[in-house]
Amino acid sequence: MNYEEILSRYKISTCILSVEKVSGKKYGDIRMLAGNKLHCEEVENLRRMPFVPGELYDKYFPKDLNFEDYCYRCAVLGQPLHTHIEFYAWGVWLNMFMMPIESDDENTDCCIYSYEVTPYANEDALTGLPAKISSDVLKTCIKLRGADDFESVIRDVIKDIRKICGASRCCILLADFAEKQCKVLCEDIDSSCDVVPISDIVDDTFFPIADSWYTILAGSTCLILKNEEEMEVLKNRNYEFYDKLCQRNVKSVVMFPLRYSGNTIGFMWAVDFDVNDTVRIKETLELTTLILASEISNYQLLKQLKLLSTVDKLTGIRNRNMMNNRIDRLVSGEEKFNAPYAVIFADLNGLKVVNAEDGHLAGDDMLKKAAEILQKVFSDDEIYRAGGDEFMIIAPNITKEELDKRMLRLRRYSQESGNVCFAVGTCYSDKDCDIRETMRIADRRMYADKNTYYTTQQDVRHESKHENTD
Repeated sequence: MNYEEILSRYKISTCILSVEKVSGKKYGDIRMLAGNKLHCEEVENLRRMPFVPGELYDKYFPKDLNFEDYCYRCAVLGQPLHTHIEFYAWGVWLNMFMMPIESDDENTDCCIYSYEVTPYANEDALTGLPAKISSDVLKTCIKLRGADDFESVIRDVIKDIRKICGASRCCILLADFAEKQCKVLCEDIDSSCDVVPISDIVDDTFFPIADSWYTILAGSTCLILKNEEEMEVLKNRNYEFYDKLCQRNVKSVVMFPLRYSGNTIGFMWAVDFDVNDTVRIKETLELTTLILASEISNYQLLKQLKLLSTVDKLTGIRNRNMMNNRIDRLVSGEEKFNAPYAVIFADLNGLKVVNAEDGHLAGDDMLKKAAEILQKVFSDDEIYRAGGDEFMIIAPNITKEELDKRMLRLRRYSQESGNVCFAVGTCYSDKDCDIRETMRIADRRMYADKNTYYTTQQDVRHESKHENTD
């Protein structure tokens, strides 16, 4: 057969692939028998090497089980195939078409492989899917976009995905590669399966395992292992993970990275899935994970913005913005708590001196230590960083005796710290009075305590100066 004549008629990058027939195996070597001019130029541009007909395909493309499965399905089983994927290894998108073709060699089956290389996703290619796949993906979109409670909805979504895969378990694990941390976002397990939830085993030591998943993918869009033979690939890439799956009697795995704006934010995976429906599962999840990654990233961003707007970044306690909002809601009557309650102002003495003499890092450490002390003393109460060195605490449902005990503990912890010293003012109320008045009294008492501290310090320095003179 004149492959060159056939290929010369194609207007996009195209090559002929052969799949070797091997007794006792699904297939043997996969080779690129010939390529048109555009294919040869693409190989040279991407791989910086000339195209040589008849070479193994993985000389030019990274070895990929999903690609091999498509070659097998098209060349051997005679299935025409199309998919649109992000090719992470090269940082491009591929719009791929495969058509079976007759072979001149009785030991091989062949297919024509055509592809477009683009820097971005092709929306038309992504959405040109069979009705069942489009319907499943659309359901996911509708659920996520209409979500008031994201965490509740994502649990419903992962349950739907598990059912689409016909899997025993499906899970989304978020990964922070900068902080080397991971956590389970959601998981669904078939009620007939007696397995330990992954959330029970994800701890501080789990990140290296999750980190290895990205290596296992080897640049592919996903990992799909359908049987014992394919599980051997995982065994060669990461024996530790392979062994953990074998211990749990896992027979098949499908895993997709969740990528957004070029970054991997986590992984979605399912085990013991319906291996007879692999193509539909792959095509459904390729598009679903794009949507999931976008929605999860947006959820994380909003969560982070909310955190930044309410939490003091240095100390981890509530910030002034949250304090002001709380007071406004109490004053307006939108929120309320009944007496008795107390307001405590605590100002950190000596911070300016530490900043001036030891530097701002030492001052920051002092502030963090002060916040830790306040959290130990007022663990169940509202603690705010009101300003630079000033903290405010609202302690509802507290007795006068308990407040006095906590003040003693605060003084003791401060003395034990070595360098933390608070000027403190409190106001206790057993009436439903205006909280602003309670705050004014506590603030005034705090400044009186602070004035006493600095007056005493000046007296001490004065006495020390005279002793040195004598």
